[in-house]
Amino acid sequence: MLCLNRLLALQYCFVTIHPMQSFDTNSPDSSPPTEASKTLDAGRVEDLPHGSRKTIGLPEGRELALYNVNGEFYATENFCPHKGAPLAEGILCEHVIECDWHGWQFDVRTGECLTVPERLQTYEVVVADGLVKIIV
Repeated sequence: MLCLNRLLALQYCFVTIHPMQSFDTNSPDSSPPTEASKTLDAGRVEDLPHGSRKTIGLPEGRELALYNVNGEFYATENFCPHKGAPLAEGILCEHVIECDWHGWQFDVRTGECLTVPERLQTYEVVVADGLVKIIV
């Protein structure tokens, strides 16, 4: 069944995407965070198998998306800048997450949008003693 799921996911990995307008999530009045980095426990390595993704809720209501790509873990903000779709519910194909709503594609390693000139915030992920941790 796993192979069938991967085969079905692969058919969606090569989609032609046309440019779309996005909404601006950056406020001109916002300033970069000044507090020190925190480490967020995101679960055990075995709880996120290869090719999967997971939503990680933060205490202040924000969400991150955590991805396992061939044993490497990556984290981005969870909401697509186009219309706010949760990216952890999208299709993950290698290092590209495709938004489930309108097909915007992002490289989970860099946050770069492959569809339009947008970018997701990315977060460092470390694995220690079988635990996945995100530095926020």
